[in-house]
Amino acid sequence: MDILDVLKTRAKRNEPMARYTTARIGGPADLLVDARATDELVALVNRADALGLPCIVIGGGANILVSDAGVRGLVVLNRTREVRFTVKDIAARVEADSGVVLATLARDCIERGLAGVEWAIGVPGTVGGAVVGNAGAHGTEVGTNLHLARILRRGEQPEYWTPRQLAFAYRQSALKQYRPEERPIVLGALFDLKRDHRVNLERRAAEFQARRRASQPPGATMGSMFKNPPGDYAGRLIDACGLKGAQRGGAMISPAHANFFVNATGQATAADVKALIDLARAAVLERFNIWLELEVELVGEWEREG
Repeated sequence: MDILDVLKTRAKRNEPMARYTTARIGGPADLLVDARATDELVALVNRADALGLPCIVIGGGANILVSDAGVRGLVVLNRTREVRFTVKDIAARVEADSGVVLATLARDCIERGLAGVEWAIGVPGTVGGAVVGNAGAHGTEVGTNLHLARILRRGEQPEYWTPRQLAFAYRQSALKQYRPEERPIVLGALFDLKRDHRVNLERRAAEFQARRRASQPPGATMGSMFKNPPGDYAGRLIDACGLKGAQRGGAMISPAHANFFVNATGQATAADVKALIDLARAAVLERFNIWLELEVELVGEWEREG
């Protein structure tokens, strides 16, 4: 594969990242190209590394806030989609590329009567991002069923990491400690699942979806803005400060759930959202002496957070 040909024929220049994020916010990427297979993803990342070109990989565009100034270097859209099932008696293993949409994986497993990832039926994003952030819902998280993750250290050959190496914690992994442009890349994940009746899985998935619809606002959003502090909820703290419905420009703290910041007008900027982040943090710190830690990741040309 001549990866330079891929860059020449498919790469877009000065491409607005708002087209690729769930919040519909984000300035231009210098270069943007999609990776349609894992070997292509590896080749693109390693070629960028060899050229000294900054490179980040994004999947579904959830849980990130891309700056208005955009992203320097190369953005690789992870469009790898292969899923492989191995079923034995009461147990099964599924291996999914990192670009697989979580909700799609959940539906595929439910259809085969495989339990373990039905919690992800309504969760936005992809397998890769879910591993990086140890995504979870309804009392379960990625680390619960993960067997191994296939990881690419930049400039090296792919390798498998165990859950111990990934050091999962609440919405955290060893991978998330890296800056996006330096982070090892998740290429895929292997999950250990169990057989169950499809009707049971469908019922659980329907309950999860109903809860999600009842508790989370519609519209263009990044997902949960802040991690919940120990023993409390970020949304409750922000609400207690009277900030539901607060607006800056086109962005708003959702009146339905204060830990969701919405692109209310469709024209919100990253600066609008960041102003609300700063507002909520300052208010919660003043009233409760709690510093809210971001769950959403700032991507692009930002001043580094302390």
